[in-house]
Amino acid sequence: MKTRRFLSSSPSVNVTRLSYLLVCAAAGLAIALSTRNTGFEVSPGTGLLGGVAVAGLFIFMESLMKNFTLRGFSTATFGLGVGLLCAWLLTRVNISHLLDLPLRERIINEENIGEAKAAMIANTLRLAFDVTLFASLGFLGAVLALRSNRDDFAFIIPYVRFRQDSTSGQPMVLDTDAVIDGRIAAIYRSGFLHGRLIVPNFVLQELQKFANSPVNVTRQRGQRGLECLQKMQEAPEIQIAIHDSRTLTQDDSVSQRLMEAALLLSARLMTTNDTLAKIAKLQGVDVLNIHELDEALRPTVAVGDRVRIALVRGGRDDHQGVGYLPDGTMIVVNHGAGEIGKTVEVTVISMLQTNAGTMVFAEFN
Repeated sequence: MKTRRFLSSSPSVNVTRLSYLLVCAAAGLAIALSTRNTGFEVSPGTGLLGGVAVAGLFIFMESLMKNFTLRGFSTATFGLGVGLLCAWLLTRVNISHLLDLPLRERIINEENIGEAKAAMIANTLRLAFDVTLFASLGFLGAVLALRSNRDDFAFIIPYVRFRQDSTSGQPMVLDTDAVIDGRIAAIYRSGFLHGRLIVPNFVLQELQKFANSPVNVTRQRGQRGLECLQKMQEAPEIQIAIHDSRTLTQDDSVSQRLMEAALLLSARLMTTNDTLAKIAKLQGVDVLNIHELDEALRPTVAVGDRVRIALVRGGRDDHQGVGYLPDGTMIVVNHGAGEIGKTVEVTVISMLQTNAGTMVFAEFN
């Protein structure tokens, strides 16, 4: 099964490319027509082809940058600025000037030329050194910034956050089980939770691995998880992003990497895995367990409560009828055997806690 891309490009890009091509072709034609009656006359066909060639070159360059977004541009600009700042600081200590006098004397001695020409050559070499230094450190700064992600900038500027992060609540890291569970979108639609959802890329890789599994059950789980991610991406009330953390190796544990990502991003961990939730809490990670939320929202009954319930089968004793609450709690109704298949109103008289859950006993009013 081919996995659908999680982030898709805008279809208006092709319209923009076509418009740019037409503008360049028209500009080439206009330049060719403007050269008439001059000494450098260009034929209209040559001008048109030249405009199309220029447009094709830049469209080709743009296609090579198809994954380079405005966010990437701003990130690269920040890294470039840091690199240029480091280069400027190095030039302040006059590294190249320290080499100026010995270099000038060596040129005079070996080349047997005058002082003025030696100074000019030395200045040219110093300029080349400075340009190389600025270009190299600027390049390294931009590349290092692009390899990072926006959450990593919290280490450089600890108290600066994006506006949407500061107003929408603490972000939440999702594990594989929480994505497959599928109830996150409904919880967000209810308005009880806010905050940006973060899916580490190793979780996305694990879902893709599940979706390509030869085992039918595992494959269905992976496909369900990818479909849930697609729905959350399309939901306007949910902000979801892929965190570009490092991929897993054979020595890595998914659980440990999830906790590391949550601590790194100052985020909460959302899961349905009770064991992972307990370990994460021991390591100081805030955890939202969907199962615990489900337990907390289950309706409770107490002795003396009146309940309407549908009797669906007989009980252990011949006179008993059995029904179930919406949360799955079983209610045994004394003398309810004759009302099986009907919805009746009963009063709770006692409750019994068993390994399988809570068993409720009731009688007719």
